[in-house]
Amino acid sequence: MSNRPIILGIVGDSAAGKTTLTKGIAQILGEENVTVIGTDDYHRYDRQQRAELNITALHPDCNYLDIMQQHLALLRSGQPILKPIYSHKTGTFEAPKYVKPNRFVIVEGLLGYSTPVARECFDVKVYLAPPESLRAQWKIQRDTLKRGYTEAQVLTELQKREPDSEQFIRPQRQWADVVASFYPSSTTDGDTSLLNVRLVLRPTITHLDMSKVIDPDDSDSPPAIRWSLDRDMGKPVDVLEIDSHATGEKINLLEQMICNDMPDLHRVCNREVNPDLGKIVGTTGETLQSYPLALTQLLITYYMLKATQETK
Repeated sequence: MSNRPIILGIVGDSAAGKTTLTKGIAQILGEENVTVIGTDDYHRYDRQQRAELNITALHPDCNYLDIMQQHLALLRSGQPILKPIYSHKTGTFEAPKYVKPNRFVIVEGLLGYSTPVARECFDVKVYLAPPESLRAQWKIQRDTLKRGYTEAQVLTELQKREPDSEQFIRPQRQWADVVASFYPSSTTDGDTSLLNVRLVLRPTITHLDMSKVIDPDDSDSPPAIRWSLDRDMGKPVDVLEIDSHATGEKINLLEQMICNDMPDLHRVCNREVNPDLGKIVGTTGETLQSYPLALTQLLITYYMLKATQETK
């Protein structure tokens, strides 16, 4: 089907950074061009029912995966859906919403790659895999500030969810085209405002050979941007690593390579047109520039636009 919606999947455990990455990519593509779907809306039970049944939201039996994959197939063919709505604020369900797919659809959640039918609906699949200690820190911060939990409750929930995380969430990494791991630098004394990133790029989609603009004889020791061959889950992959202290000059070389290969990205790469590229809010509320985040956003956008060309 030509001119059908392009669907991006962003999967990861709770508080892995899915929503943050989703919002950034939607801003780059133009929010008017993007439909965002959260697979948490397909929970089978509300918060109270999960507690009574002693089941976590990560378990497939706690989700209507059959309806989720049916809706993904409809969106891929350009058709609207009547989507359920789950409120994380109240832990209950709200009235369903009529949703039409735009040019791009971003689907973020816990179990997006859990069935073969669902996986076939995605043009690009991303899995977020931060260190567990960092994810726990993010989850405590988010759930205490936004979802009404105490820190003790969040820690108890993390412990309760761990078996399901290991059995159902982390195995989905194997289906991703890109595995993104944001992690603290060893030189920042535990400050998680600005993070490094390690991007595992699998040959399931076409990647740019960015080794052409990365100087192996970089004067930095070690280099702030690294390109290498490695193995992930036993299979060969390319790996791009970007440290938070990488200079703007070196980042610009990578940005230019990505943007020059995809004319539609010229608007995205214009900092005046898109000043929010790679911007994050620091721990004290200040706005910071994260080059690792900016490059991750650009690369994923590049893959989506590439998929648009391939469907014509």
